[in-house]
Amino acid sequence: MSVLTPDTPHRTVPDHIDEPEYVGQPAPLPYRGPMVRSDETIAAMRVAGRIAAQALDAVEAAIAPGVTTDELDRVGHEFLVAHDAYPSTLGYRGYPKSLCSSVNEVICHGIPDDRPLEDGDIVNIDITAYVDGVHGDTSRMYLVGDVDEESLLLVERTREAMMRAIRAVRPGRQINVIGRVIESYARRFGYGVVRDFTGHGVGPAFHDGLVIPHVDDPDADTVIETGMTFTIEPMLTLGTIEWDLWDDGWTATTQDGSRTAQYEHTLLVTTAGAEILTLP
Repeated sequence: MSVLTPDTPHRTVPDHIDEPEYVGQPAPLPYRGPMVRSDETIAAMRVAGRIAAQALDAVEAAIAPGVTTDELDRVGHEFLVAHDAYPSTLGYRGYPKSLCSSVNEVICHGIPDDRPLEDGDIVNIDITAYVDGVHGDTSRMYLVGDVDEESLLLVERTREAMMRAIRAVRPGRQINVIGRVIESYARRFGYGVVRDFTGHGVGPAFHDGLVIPHVDDPDADTVIETGMTFTIEPMLTLGTIEWDLWDDGWTATTQDGSRTAQYEHTLLVTTAGAEILTLP
């Protein structure tokens, strides 16, 4: 289990890097723009997505037993600012770090701290790059040392659930096709599918109001259109989907302590399906 330690360093961003409007504010401004992106916005999102994915590669190279999650935050932060990108999480609704590190039973939004990773852990690293006025958002699971088979399969199958959902994206379909595919696949293995944390529209806004459920939700009837950009980021559990929120206001853990896994990509809807923007 992670332990929040507020004494870890506060990281700074050079003045020449543009920051999102919400930095220093209690919350972002409501997004009022279109859900279908312009060609200029899409071009910028390809850059932001690629930088975010490359930042994950840099963090991956540092993952090992004994390394703290705060050290991973340092690596991710320094990679982003070296590529003139702002770490989108830093200052978002007061979040104090440049990425999220969710270990074992942490469903999402774990705050990097001085907990060393241990042999057998699984960890999700979620990082978002803000470049030229747009965000690219992605996360992956990593295995630390020798991981048990049950956890390994959970990780592999969570990625497969995401990829199946990505392949289901088509203009003219409703958003709920995404959750239907994820839920039907996860149930084969008896996994829980977290309902309360979802994918989201992303682009000029970090979260633009479009909600992407990972379960079959009949109310998620928004029609998918060419030019939309959003994330798919299923969270699967070995046990309950019920969760507790830590006093830090961010860290969500399974109530029964069971392990959980998550993968995430930012997507662009094309005439043929979906283009993954968060590839290195």
